[in-house]
Amino acid sequence: MFRKNLTTFVMILIVIIGLVLTACNSNGSMTQKSNSKEDEVVKIVFWDDNTGPQRTPIWEDLIARFEKENPAIDVEYIGLPKDSAKAMFDAAIASGETPDVASVYASWLPEFSRRDALLPLDSYFSSWSENSKINKGAIEFNKRMVSNQKLYGIPYTQNLDILWIRSDWFKDANLTPPNTWDEFFTAAEILTDKSNNRYGFTIRGGAGGSFQLQRMMYAYSGIETFFKDGKSTINDPKHVEFLKRYFALYQHYTPISDITNDYKAMIAGFDSGKIAMVHHNIGSFAEHAKSLDSGQFEAISLPKSLNGHHVAEDGNTIGISIFKGTKHPKESWKFIEYITSKKAQSFWNQSVGQIPTHIDVLNEDWFKTQSHIQTAQKVYNDPETILFEPPFYLSEYRTILNTIVDTGTQSVLSGKMTVEVFLERWAKAMEEAKRQYDE
Repeated sequence: MFRKNLTTFVMILIVIIGLVLTACNSNGSMTQKSNSKEDEVVKIVFWDDNTGPQRTPIWEDLIARFEKENPAIDVEYIGLPKDSAKAMFDAAIASGETPDVASVYASWLPEFSRRDALLPLDSYFSSWSENSKINKGAIEFNKRMVSNQKLYGIPYTQNLDILWIRSDWFKDANLTPPNTWDEFFTAAEILTDKSNNRYGFTIRGGAGGSFQLQRMMYAYSGIETFFKDGKSTINDPKHVEFLKRYFALYQHYTPISDITNDYKAMIAGFDSGKIAMVHHNIGSFAEHAKSLDSGQFEAISLPKSLNGHHVAEDGNTIGISIFKGTKHPKESWKFIEYITSKKAQSFWNQSVGQIPTHIDVLNEDWFKTQSHIQTAQKVYNDPETILFEPPFYLSEYRTILNTIVDTGTQSVLSGKMTVEVFLERWAKAMEEAKRQYDE
């Protein structure tokens, strides 16, 4: 644990030092009186929330295209590892050394805006010629979730949690992909073959697992609200029922390593042929496609709830935001215009395998022919689908997920805590955060 924390601290320190040096260099060049073309170029720093061999080249390509069209703007790319990105943003905000512009999850907007770290984009967006092309619901969600109802992020991609399955394994076992939760649990048992190191499912017990756990719980129960009469629905009996069955899969029909599995370990297990089903989102399509043939895997929706309808998390988007400390808001907005344009969104989302927010891209052939995206679209377009809104607006929301839910999951998996106690602690923490917010 110490080594992990030390590594994260060093990474944060390196990024911040880099930003300080960048700021110094930028300030120095801007104050010099020179006729050279180089001194006329404005430099902005862009942070990517999810660097890696699959996505980093996409951003580098887009940045090169942007700089070619805008030779007076130089974009410095800084990629952050997914699991430590939020901590790095937090450190940058606390130190006042934020980037000019960054890729930011919609769920981070309430906290970042409350810390006065972001620049409102309402006036920029309203005067943009393509503003009517961006998914209206996503824009409204981003405004609705912050306390002052201002716009702090322009979404360029939308996601959805689904099940990735080894369709070839299902075919060999003469099994139909699960449509109900009973069928899901049955499939996990049938497709497990420990003698060949094969398991029916994998649980994300490590970093970030709380988000997936919460989405599965509400997808199962069909409960539409996080709070009811001031009480959290987290510890509802339906969630107790689900988690008892879900955590009972551990070690019997999932690997023992699941207790510490993060995103990368979970996906690696599926792509290497050890796992039959994995709960993630459509955004991991490119990783699966790199390791598996098209006939070996497919995306299916999470089973319908006990109430008979799909429940999906609302606001599951990533957008581009400008940080308030920037000295180049116009150039940063120019970059946002480009990244959220039809051309850039088409390239990024086709490469990653996610849903664009620019409505013109929805008519392109690639979008209509990618089966995993169409699976997601069926869920979003189903009039009976319930879009569930977690309380992103609570200042303690992410802290509770990181410190109570992630660690609590591991305690339950190791047999040190019951499901009932786990959900009770989770619910009480959320209720206290809500009470403080209301006051």
